[in-house]
Parts: sequence; C-alpha cells; structure tokens
Amino acid sequence: MQITRRSFVALSATLPWVLRAGAATSIPIGLELYSVREGLKKDSQGTVRAVAQLGYQCVEFYAPYFEWSEAQTKQMRKLLDDLGVKCYSTHNDEKYFSPENISRAAEMNSILGCKYMVLGWSDPKDNLDGWKAIADKLNSASERLASSKLKPGYHNHQSEWKPVDGVRPMEVLAKNTKPTVMLQLDVGTCLEAGSDPVAWIRANPGRIHSLHLKDWSSDPTKGYKVLFGEGDANWKAIFAAAESVGGVEYYLLEQEGSRFDELETAKRCLQSYRSTHSA
Repeated sequence: MQITRRSFVALSATLPWVLRAGAATSIPIGLELYSVREGLKKDSQGTVRAVAQLGYQCVEFYAPYFEWSEAQTKQMRKLLDDLGVKCYSTHNDEKYFSPENISRAAEMNSILGCKYMVLGWSDPKDNLDGWKAIADKLNSASERLASSKLKPGYHNHQSEWKPVDGVRPMEVLAKNTKPTVMLQLDVGTCLEAGSDPVAWIRANPGRIHSLHLKDWSSDPTKGYKVLFGEGDANWKAIFAAAESVGGVEYYLLEQEGSRFDELETAKRCLQSYRSTHSA
C-alpha cells in the first residue's frame, strides 16, 4: 500500500508523542507571568495577548490570580482558548492550600484548564519538622485535588537547597511527598544556592514535570538580570536530563528583570531558548 504524505501526517497525529520524530521539540514553551508583572497589573488580558503574540504556547499565572471573580476567571480562559494558549499550572501562596481556600483555588484552576496547582514558596524557618509539615500539606492537597483532576506541585527557591542539620530541605520534600506531587525546578535559584540542577533531575526521575528556565550569573554585578542563555546554566545538559528522565511536560521561561523592558525581555529570552533548545 502506498502511503501519501497527507496520510502519513494523519497517521502520525494518532501516535503517542514520544514515538514521533522530533518529540522533544514538541514540549510547549511558556512564560511565568511574574516576568511581566507590571503589565499584568495594568492590563491582564492585553498582557496575555501580547505574550501570545510573541509566540509563547502556555502561561503560568502567579498568586494574585486568586483575587479574580469567577467571571474574570472564565473571561481569561476564553481569551486563552481564543489565542490557542494553555495554562498548565498556577503559582499559589501557602494559604491557598488551607481547608477554607483549597476548594476555591481548585475551581479556579479547573476553569483555567490547569493540571497542577503549585505551592510557589514556603519558609519553615530552617526547621526539618517544618519542611516535613509542608510535605504533609502537599500530600493532603493531592487527596483534596484528585476529584478536580488536579495535582499539587512545589516550586523551590534558594533555602530549599541549604542543608538543615545536614539535610537539604528539597530532599525532605522529595522523600516525604507522594509521586503525584510535582517538583517544579527553578533552575536559577538552584544554581545560586550552589546545587546541580542536572543531578537533581536525575535523582528524581519522573517528578520534574515543569521547569522555570531562569538563568543566573555568578558575576555579582549581573545575578538574575541576565537573559536566558547569558548566565551559568548548562542548558543543553538540563534539557537532556529533563527530557530523558525528568518527565518534563512543559517549560516556563522566567525573568525577574533585565536591562530591557518586560515584553522585550520575554521576546529575547524566547528567541534564545529556541536557538539553544533546537541546536
């Protein structure tokens, strides 16, 4: 039987993505919207539209989204659908996981079409029992969110890599949380804390479903002000680990600020990502 190009394309679309040629390049690239926070405060819909026009395939809203009304959340979802942009996860304050807030947060995440509700930050004050309590909270959230087809996640900053009584808090979180809890890796803060992102990914296979692609420079005059690809991160090795064992489903570029304005920064980081990831 002769297979035409059209029939081959149609057949390929039915195959699992991992079997298709170039599967790694099909991983969506998104923007953590903290990167355009000033624009988001002034005009949330206009800023999301601008981000989509740059070529981003997904976005991640951060904590202030929780203040939206149900109508505003539905309006944002309609905009995302119209733009063909996905929202796979949100960043959340710890209080959003409390018994009085988690149902509302789950409803809003479901409206947005999310898969993961990520705890964006925690600070148990250098106490291992406190970190174990965070793990318990995430496990409890996993049970509470299951009915909404959502999973919890945890996003690291610097303190999670600094040993407490000889143990890194990230290891406590990984060891004491269910496999359903995503370990969202922030590359920049991992580097600044002196840890190896590649080693961490390989030590936690199948848990790193998304990464914040934030670069960092050991040059004290630059730090987080560098654009993607200008800092110390070995992105080739990070991508290889994330895509071979990490279980990455989507990437998120993040920028705390640079020498350019927010949208120009987002544009330049995306261009650099594309040239780095495809090379």
